[in-house]
Amino acid sequence: MNIYESEKLLGEYLLFHYGGAVEIAPPQGAERALDYAVRCVRECVGPVPGTARGLDLGCAVGRSTFELARRCEEVIGIDYSRRFIEAAAVLQREGVHDYQRLDEGRLTTPLRAVVPPEIDRSRVSFEVGDAMALRGDLGAFDVVLMANLIDRLRDPRRCLAALPALVKPGGQLIVTSPYTWLEEFTPHERWLGGYQRDGMRVATLAGLREALERSFTLTEVRDLPFLIREHARKFQWSLAQASLWRRNDDAD
Repeated sequence: MNIYESEKLLGEYLLFHYGGAVEIAPPQGAERALDYAVRCVRECVGPVPGTARGLDLGCAVGRSTFELARRCEEVIGIDYSRRFIEAAAVLQREGVHDYQRLDEGRLTTPLRAVVPPEIDRSRVSFEVGDAMALRGDLGAFDVVLMANLIDRLRDPRRCLAALPALVKPGGQLIVTSPYTWLEEFTPHERWLGGYQRDGMRVATLAGLREALERSFTLTEVRDLPFLIREHARKFQWSLAQASLWRRNDDAD
């Protein structure tokens, strides 16, 4: 079974995307790593046209998708996990989704994920899809966000190769990831970085440059910490690197 279809991961990601400090109860000093799905948009997306279209590729349970709707007239969230998309669709329709937070063993606490009421949910839609084989009629977007996706794809270069057609000239591409390359998700020969080639260390940012530089210009790189609560006494604290790209006007 795909772990991203499990009840455990669904609860973790609803808490990760929608939970507040009181609900997450982070370790002291980890508060700056909260609201990652919001910060991916707030801190990384620049000005967009009034009629902008946004794509949240690998949207999980959709918090960044809703955040993009503050800026974009239309936003599509796509994820490979049917469970995640079903939960995101409930949030789009109802504005809320009830779930269980794991505390210890079989002890849980009922919580409710809530979309901020000022966000126009009618601008957002969700669908199940494969980032390496997207449907051909999606069109082009002013903003494409790929948050914590690239190191979970079986063939990340295949996904990156499709991006020039998805991002409008002058549009924005945001790629964030902690670069946790694991062979259970991506065969080693398809990693974008984290290995040596001809005796030289290859970092993932260099692999992204190699794959994107023909059609995109790298405009900024920054760090984005994030915190995922597994249970009351176990947290994943990670540091994603966010690379911000601008689609070249004269790209093929």
